[in-house]
Amino acid sequence: MPDQPRDPSGASPRTPDSHPRPPEVDRVAASRRAVAARRARASLKRDVATRVITPQDLLRRAFEDPASPAGTMRVTEFLTSLPAIGEGKRDRILAELEISPVKRLGGLGARQRRAMRGFLDSRWPEHGARGGRSRLVVLAGPTAVGKGTVAAQISEQHPEILLSVSATTRPARPNEVDGAHYFFVDDAEFDRLIADGELLEHATVHNTHRYGTPRRPIEEALQEGRTVLLEIDLQGARQVRAAEPSATLVFLLPPSWDELVQRLVGRGTEGEAERARRLRTAKGELAAQNEFDFRVVNDDVASAAREVVELVQAPARSV
Repeated sequence: MPDQPRDPSGASPRTPDSHPRPPEVDRVAASRRAVAARRARASLKRDVATRVITPQDLLRRAFEDPASPAGTMRVTEFLTSLPAIGEGKRDRILAELEISPVKRLGGLGARQRRAMRGFLDSRWPEHGARGGRSRLVVLAGPTAVGKGTVAAQISEQHPEILLSVSATTRPARPNEVDGAHYFFVDDAEFDRLIADGELLEHATVHNTHRYGTPRRPIEEALQEGRTVLLEIDLQGARQVRAAEPSATLVFLLPPSWDELVQRLVGRGTEGEAERARRLRTAKGELAAQNEFDFRVVNDDVASAAREVVELVQAPARSV
């Protein structure tokens, strides 16, 4: 067989059925996109596992945009990111729902979507808001989510809303003013406030310092027809709900678990051991978000504050 002719560069000739290789720059770009997509899906799985978003939230994102990181996530990855679901239970669930393990969330058919939503709602029901609003509004959320910053923005732009000032036994941080940011008291005075029934709620936070909400300023403001905003922790929110069942509870969420970690690290007010402990606490706090009437994501302080105010200014019910 005669030799195949070679081109002047010396490269072997292409056979008729061969395909040109994509330019190196295209392969590199495609590899980077693939890595970014995997990282985005991994971040979403962390957010579901830590309850930053609900499984239903992720499912809605997948259905709205099948090409998004949520939409391209395999159903197997999704299910094993949920609490207490391992590979064996995952496979049984898929068999019961009649969904192939190779399916991606964005590629589920109408029947499969209904089946997956039904399964999630039966295991992790989402609680909707109750009818009407209260003039007593509680803003809570995990550590480092930015509750204080959002509450301060609301107070500055809406002076008609009373921002309750809490009492605490912890020392003041730099630039914190007694009576404006907190009432800084010692343990003996805090004990007296509890004994005299002067606190609407109180709790020990992070196993260290105590916080509580003075009752009288809130009662006086409500009697005057004003709206009162309480920026407190999860324990306090539960106590307020028990004491005033009509109170409106708003849960402030971070945009992602990774962002929450970065905010806590960037704050620089805690050591490594304390940060680790607060993050463990945050996971438990995030798991309680369905106890609240509304959820607001603090992706941007101004937007989050505006959304809370819109909830506050909706038609109120008396308390």
